[in-house]
Amino acid sequence: MRPLEAEEPTTIGPYRLLGLLGAGGMGRVYLGRSEGGRTVAVKVVHPHFALDEEFRARFRREVDAARRVGGDWTAPVLAADPEAVVPWVATGYAAGPSLTEAVRESGPLPAHSVRVLGAGLAEALAHVHGLGLVHRDVKPSNVLLTLDGPRLIDFGIARATDGTASLTSTGVSIGSPGYMAPEQVLGKAVAGAADVFSLGAVLVHAATGESPFPGDSSAALLYKVVHEEPELGALAGDLRDLAAACLAKNPAERPAPGEVARRLAPGGAAAPVAAGWLPGPVVERVSRSAVRLLDLDTGPGTAAADAPSGPVPFTRPSTRRRARSAHRTRRTRRRRARRAHPRRRTPPSRPRTPPRPLSGPPARPADSRSRWPRPPRPRARTAAAAG
Repeated sequence: MRPLEAEEPTTIGPYRLLGLLGAGGMGRVYLGRSEGGRTVAVKVVHPHFALDEEFRARFRREVDAARRVGGDWTAPVLAADPEAVVPWVATGYAAGPSLTEAVRESGPLPAHSVRVLGAGLAEALAHVHGLGLVHRDVKPSNVLLTLDGPRLIDFGIARATDGTASLTSTGVSIGSPGYMAPEQVLGKAVAGAADVFSLGAVLVHAATGESPFPGDSSAALLYKVVHEEPELGALAGDLRDLAAACLAKNPAERPAPGEVARRLAPGGAAAPVAAGWLPGPVVERVSRSAVRLLDLDTGPGTAAADAPSGPVPFTRPSTRRRARSAHRTRRTRRRRARRAHPRRRTPPSRPRTPPRPLSGPPARPADSRSRWPRPPRPRARTAAAAG
């Protein structure tokens, strides 16, 4: 998290903003706190997207889907204003890193943590699918690791299985390369089996630190998802068999989320989570984050408390952009002033005098009418004068 900059809002709705958690192509996520002291994550879309009616419809659908889900292993929606000048939504803040960050900083998770992670996510997907929704973007960055268990977030491209809330055209794929199901890549109809495929890819990433479909470009990733077998790395035993089953090319051959949860945690994910499921380095990071949250100053004497509440205004341009704009304005004014008042150039009253040579008599001009005098002729000396 980084501090707020001068041009960023200090309040959104009833929440005081404490810092910026992250930013992406669609918007920014701020850390906020309510008057009652609850810490929240406030997602605000970029202002230029707010002018797009299709994007507004997508954001409105994200809020509706997240409100419907609101159960275990997900982040509940606390407040939202999809109709604001710049739409925003506030969800419960999950104190913990994403799976992407945890693996990058601490390495792959141990087998026990992977099993609990998979069981919790499978239970979340079973709940989502039971509501008639498909997440369509299950990936490591959308999975948060907390002391209370994993959290599946970001229902921005969730779609109703009855087809009544589709915002994508036929033949258009939407999702994250490397974690999309083959039917998503090909633009075919998507059902809950697509989320199971993504869950298998997430498990491989958590256990090995690598995607099952590595590649240097999106095109290479999408090709491998459709045509090549996954790379399962050091996975072994029943975890390897389960991941391979989830990553089957044929959707009909993949297990259901409930079956995945039972195979990973027969008694449910709640018991192993309560007993402690995260490795030491991740627990240490979560603890440090919690301490920093407590140290944040959000008392009534802060500037944020005195700032007006309401929808965030359009973002002001950056300082560098304002400086360039002011420079262009001054330059335009100078040009207009020169066109309105051109300089008058008068011809000289007399021809310019040629420069005199450094030594010797002045050069005789070629024109005899010149005003330059002729040099005197030397007089002949007479004999008397000589005597």
